[in-house]
Amino acid sequence: MTSIEGALLDFKRLDRLAVGETGIHRLDPRAKVLTTFIFTVSVISFGRYELSAMVPFFIFPVVMVSLGDLPAPYILKKIALLCPFALMVGIFNPLFDRQILVHLGPLAISGGWISFVSIIVRAILTVGSALILVGLTGFSAVCRALEQMGMPKVFVVQLLFLYRYIFVLTEEGARTARARELRSFGNKGMGMKSFGSLVGHLLLRTWERAERVYRAMLCRGFNGEFHVRRDYRFGFREAVFTLCWSSLFILFRLVNIPQFLGTVITELLQ
Repeated sequence: MTSIEGALLDFKRLDRLAVGETGIHRLDPRAKVLTTFIFTVSVISFGRYELSAMVPFFIFPVVMVSLGDLPAPYILKKIALLCPFALMVGIFNPLFDRQILVHLGPLAISGGWISFVSIIVRAILTVGSALILVGLTGFSAVCRALEQMGMPKVFVVQLLFLYRYIFVLTEEGARTARARELRSFGNKGMGMKSFGSLVGHLLLRTWERAERVYRAMLCRGFNGEFHVRRDYRFGFREAVFTLCWSSLFILFRLVNIPQFLGTVITELLQ
């Protein structure tokens, strides 16, 4: 539980990264949210056997990390933490899809392996872009941008509460697990028999703490509005940022850049 607690609570660092003063940080969150959305749609719209065409999309996260002065090892670590879910989704593809599609010398590669790698690449790109978005903008500012772009306010508030209270649940779970370990001698009380009671106590403790947090918010004047650290305005820079990146994503989606470059180089060498 301690390792899970540390991994989840470490996501708070993304919000701390969002207070940077780079040009990317100062952009209106709507521009970054819209650009990331177009990026995600472009990536997931590829067919399951299209792998090389997604390689140019790595330009976007690399440039954003560089310009936003984000710690690349931290972002890569968080991506690696979430990628096992993608592994579970595609791990059986090589077993069911055995049609040979590519020959690399004596090595025959089936469509299942290509689609499996394609799922991993998409997960890296989409999860990475989402983490970078939060690291450059902050979760509250992202939700505010979604509200300004037309998302119903009740959904935005629920999303914000979900993000905030997941840390409350994690902290209470870690405390309960530590208390259980300290009151156990050897393996006594550590079996599955006590798991149901542990979950019940966790639910009650989390509920009570959530009520305390909510009452504290009301005492501080909470009225359903979440305020961001600064005011933003969608201006010329945001329009150029969104238009340029979106045009590049559409180009990457319509033209297989690696294949095109390979064809050009082959013709020049002949």
